[in-house]
Amino acid sequence: MSKHVAKKLEKQRKREAREAATRKAAEGRPGGAARKRGAAAHGAESSRGGFGTRTHSGKRPHGANAQHGSTGRSANTASRRTDGGCPTQRRASGNPAHGKRGGRPQAAPRPRRASGICPIAHECGGCALIAQAYPVQLERKQAAMEKLFAPYAEQLGCVIDPIAGMEKPLGYRHKAATPFAPGKGGTVLAGFYAAGTHRIVPCASCPVEAAGAREILNGVARVAEELGIKAYNEDTHRGLLRHAVLRLGWRTREGMLTLVTNGQELPRERELAERLQALSPRITCLAHNVNQRPGNAILGAETRILAGASRMRDKLLSCTFEISPTAFYQTNPAQTEVLYSLAIAGAELCDGDTVVDAYCGSGTIGICAAAAAREAGGRIRLVGVERTPEAIEDAKRNAELNDVAQDAAFIDEDATSAMQRAARDGKRADVVIMDPPRAGATPAFLQSAAALEPRRIIYVSCNPQTQVRDFYLLAGHGYRPARVTPVDMFPHTEHVETVAVLERA
Repeated sequence: MSKHVAKKLEKQRKREAREAATRKAAEGRPGGAARKRGAAAHGAESSRGGFGTRTHSGKRPHGANAQHGSTGRSANTASRRTDGGCPTQRRASGNPAHGKRGGRPQAAPRPRRASGICPIAHECGGCALIAQAYPVQLERKQAAMEKLFAPYAEQLGCVIDPIAGMEKPLGYRHKAATPFAPGKGGTVLAGFYAAGTHRIVPCASCPVEAAGAREILNGVARVAEELGIKAYNEDTHRGLLRHAVLRLGWRTREGMLTLVTNGQELPRERELAERLQALSPRITCLAHNVNQRPGNAILGAETRILAGASRMRDKLLSCTFEISPTAFYQTNPAQTEVLYSLAIAGAELCDGDTVVDAYCGSGTIGICAAAAAREAGGRIRLVGVERTPEAIEDAKRNAELNDVAQDAAFIDEDATSAMQRAARDGKRADVVIMDPPRAGATPAFLQSAAALEPRRIIYVSCNPQTQVRDFYLLAGHGYRPARVTPVDMFPHTEHVETVAVLERA
């Protein structure tokens, strides 16, 4: 685990200890217990590469076993924002503008009044818990995860770690989006869809988005309006401008703005591109995506670059990644470092290990693991599996960018099919890292993963409910969960992600 993440988690543990002490002291005062009950009631990622055979030294690089403390995907998110929003999940409720992964470990009422943090919280509905104090949110999520994984904790001694929250749970979304809709007099409306509708809720500034993101998106609407570009009507399917998707670098000053339209032609294209680039010096890549299909998917299959670079760059842990307009890349990079550090630490990598990164997307987890092993004085053989050709090309490019390409192979194939083929061919792996979509893995994938006989399976999940289901299936193949760590990837939503370490029984 990186020193940065370890320090962050240590700060969180100390903060939680102070808060617990404060609550305990409050319970000792008259009415303290009643106050506690009242508070609880209120809130409660191509050629086929080779899977390796196990021919390593078995020596663990110094520092590779950091302590626990801390994909087939596209960037196409649902047209309404979900609580995080996994790109393979097309939900018809929630709000589109805040990308990745949605899970509901525990139902929660929407705020009935404007939050002091966000005046449109009730209308938007994207941050269902924003009216609750953040420590209460973490307590709620921790309780939900402990209840969900209780059978494994009680019967097998599986450790359920404290949830890894954020020190500052605002401004964390580095991907933002807006739908557009026609307004009166040819105006172009931008903001969020009100839950369950196509009504736009205007938003001047969103507290959970990166600074300046919402201003840029609103600027797109203003430019389109001034150039006479008509917004798309979701009900009549007429009009041109459908969405704008913005990604801002976390550790770089680069950014990527993608316009999504209902046609291939852009009126006054050159002027439009110039004016959009002028919205912010951070827009280093300006792209145009065409989506003419009705429905709630934001992105279509056709993308071209209007101006600037073809990709933007950002950094995670010690690695640099290039991100194309349709690539999947985590929305909350700060917590992504926590998530990846947990996965790498849990793998306990050894020099010479063969590591399978299934559902690898643009290769971020596996490449970070390879870099961590190198920094610790060892090398691993990385095999990434992803069914999206564009993502595989991104993964190859990112491996070269981070100087691990000589030890990496990326397979353009469905994860289940690739794992079944590897199992039939008698291949072996030392560690399997899997980060499936919300639906979880297929039984055939899990059976084949176990047939590779890894000493550990690291299961990163955006849906703990399907993860629990997959635990039962993996148990039938001789693997049991030893540790589960919840991660709060999307504060103020009901969503929780988890990193599980499974070992052979």
